[in-house]
Amino acid sequence: MTQNDFVKYLEEKEIQIFEIQILKSTLDLDNKAINNIVENLVVKGFISRIERGKYCRANFRDENVIGTFLAKDSAVAYWSALNLHGLTEQFPNRIFIQTTQFKKEVEFAGTAYRFIKIQTGKRTGIVFNGSGNYKFPMTDVEKTIVDCFDLPQYSGGFAELIRAFYNAKLNAKKLIDYCESVDNIAAIKRLGFLAEFFEKKKLTGFVKFARSKVNRSYNLFDTFGENTGETNSDWYLRMNLSKENISGIAQNQY
Repeated sequence: MTQNDFVKYLEEKEIQIFEIQILKSTLDLDNKAINNIVENLVVKGFISRIERGKYCRANFRDENVIGTFLAKDSAVAYWSALNLHGLTEQFPNRIFIQTTQFKKEVEFAGTAYRFIKIQTGKRTGIVFNGSGNYKFPMTDVEKTIVDCFDLPQYSGGFAELIRAFYNAKLNAKKLIDYCESVDNIAAIKRLGFLAEFFEKKKLTGFVKFARSKVNRSYNLFDTFGENTGETNSDWYLRMNLSKENISGIAQNQY
C-alpha cells in the first residue's frame, strides 16, 4: 500500500480519527509498513499524531471526540459536560474526561485533556452527542450534576454548581439512581438540601431519599469554604454559605 492509497482509504471510509494498531489489522499491514506510511504522512501534514499510536486527519479538531477517543470507557463529564448542557456560561480551560482507566493529562493542538478515574460502578448515565465521526459519549444532565457534587473540584466552582442545580430540569429517579451508584453521603446531603431549599416540586421523591441517607456527621455545605456558619441539624451541614447568599448565587447576583 502506498501513502496515496492510505489517504484514499481514509477518505473512502470517512475515517477522521484512528488507532494505528486497529488499522494495521484491518489493512493487513505489518508494523514497519504502516508505521512508515503514517510517519511520512505526519511529516507531510496529511495527518496529526495525537499521542503514540493514535492519529487524526490534519484538519480534525473536535475536542470532545478526541478526548473520549484517548481513553477507554470514557465520557465527557464534570465542568465540560455542564457547559455542553448549557448549565454554565464559563468555558473550562481543559476538557474533562471521566474514565475507568488511569491516564495522565494529554495536550494536543493547544487543548489539554484531563482524565478523572472512577470506579466501574460509577460509570452510568452515559448518553451520546453528535453523529458519525462527531459522535461522542457524555454524562447526562442528572449524572453530570451528581458527579460535580461528588468531585466539585472539577465543576468550575461551587457557585457555578449551585446555579447549575437551580437551573437544571432534573428527574428524581435518575438522581436517586446516580447517587446510589456514586455513594457519596456528603454530596447527597448537599443535593437534598438544595432541592428542598429551591422547592423543586418534581424532586420531592429525591428529597425523601436524601433524608434517608443523612448521617450524624456534619459536612461543610461549601466544600471550598471555611469551617464557619450555623449548623443545619436537618441535613447535618455546616452552612458556611447563608441562605441569602445561596439565593443570590442562584439568581446570578454574586
